[in-house]
Amino acid sequence: MTELNSVARELFTKIESRQATIGVVGLGYVGLPLAVEKAKAGFKVIGFDVQQSRVDLVNNGVNYIGDVVDEELNEITKSKQLIATTDYSLIKEVDAVAICVPTPLDLYQQPDTSYVENSGIEIAKYMHSGMLVVLESTTYPGTTEEVLKPILEKSGFKVGEDLFLAYSPERVDPGNKHYNTKNTPKVVGGMTPACTEIASLLYRSVLEGDVHKVSSPAVAEMEKILENTFRHINIALANEMAVLCDRMGINVWEVIDAAATKPYGFMPFYPGPGLGGHCIPIDPFYLTWKAREYNYHTKLIELAGEINNAMPEFVIERSMKILNTDKKAINGSKVVVLGVAYKKDIDDVRESPSLEIMELLTKAGADWVAVDPYVSNFRLDGKVVETVALTQELIESADLVIVATNHSDFDYEMIARNAQSIFDTRNAMKHVKDLAKKYDRL
Repeated sequence: MTELNSVARELFTKIESRQATIGVVGLGYVGLPLAVEKAKAGFKVIGFDVQQSRVDLVNNGVNYIGDVVDEELNEITKSKQLIATTDYSLIKEVDAVAICVPTPLDLYQQPDTSYVENSGIEIAKYMHSGMLVVLESTTYPGTTEEVLKPILEKSGFKVGEDLFLAYSPERVDPGNKHYNTKNTPKVVGGMTPACTEIASLLYRSVLEGDVHKVSSPAVAEMEKILENTFRHINIALANEMAVLCDRMGINVWEVIDAAATKPYGFMPFYPGPGLGGHCIPIDPFYLTWKAREYNYHTKLIELAGEINNAMPEFVIERSMKILNTDKKAINGSKVVVLGVAYKKDIDDVRESPSLEIMELLTKAGADWVAVDPYVSNFRLDGKVVETVALTQELIESADLVIVATNHSDFDYEMIARNAQSIFDTRNAMKHVKDLAKKYDRL
């Protein structure tokens, strides 16, 4: 094990004995599941968030994140193992804190690190000697060292001596039935070997997944970008194949299934109406921005972005063609959009391609409604839109049904029996036997 100074040894012992108090800044899709797991592992946890509504929900044991078990949250909040607050002065009570705040792109497609910076400023106000800070927010290589470290060291503490700083990327996959916060392997890169050692101990004390140490925060930051860029580019390839197969009259889904029979050298990715979520559509462009600093142009990433961003337009073009076969124009046609969330069986609408599809339907003059059992309402063009219930009458009344998100709750057999025309962008109805001629897919 790395040799530790007396301050580091004291913190190490506190974590090892579960006597440490852990803070989590940001109680969203990443932070709340992490806070729950740390509390379940026996640590006292304080969750920090700027939204009073979230804090109130947590303190009342009310869950709002799909990957958290309601009963577990209720139990640990009732016992005060986990408490939430908007009062950052309570940072002085914690021994380790994880930062799990958004890192969006601004209007110019540049990383907005303001949430990370503001979190660092608040932590620095109240931090004490012998504290561990771990950044989990996805960001560009260099953020931990170049942005967060100087903010924290303004407190007078020195990283590696009496302050310990590391980066460990979140790997949350909302809706994944097998991998979650607890059993997904963790990558940890500290500013010094002692920082890595202490942060790794904390995650080993909480999670079941392996902890993989790397040599620096920059390596850990880059590996997270690589993960999401890998998916971004391969989904773009699948989408481009879908467009080409459509022109050639070939079923792209059958092509992919056939290719997937190869036991090596091929990994199946599937086309869709576009990319959604806070990670894959955004994260690769952190790297694109950072690469300019080194006079490098990330051509492949940007081209993949163009392909994926064009898919909602392709969905509308195909929808027009489907309606034309029934001698109907999209202008004035009633369209039912099934799914607002960006992926199946979750309520997250961030960057959802369904939103752009509905915007394009509006511009085309279509009369559309949205159905989503996980989303009761959403914002579109500054307005709140209510979703409607899926009924046989609704499907029968539609000129076209677009399956934009393949939720398991949808009754695809009923939809197939009653729809005039269906455009399935997710191959959700592949197991429905009687699709007749009214069915088309991406």
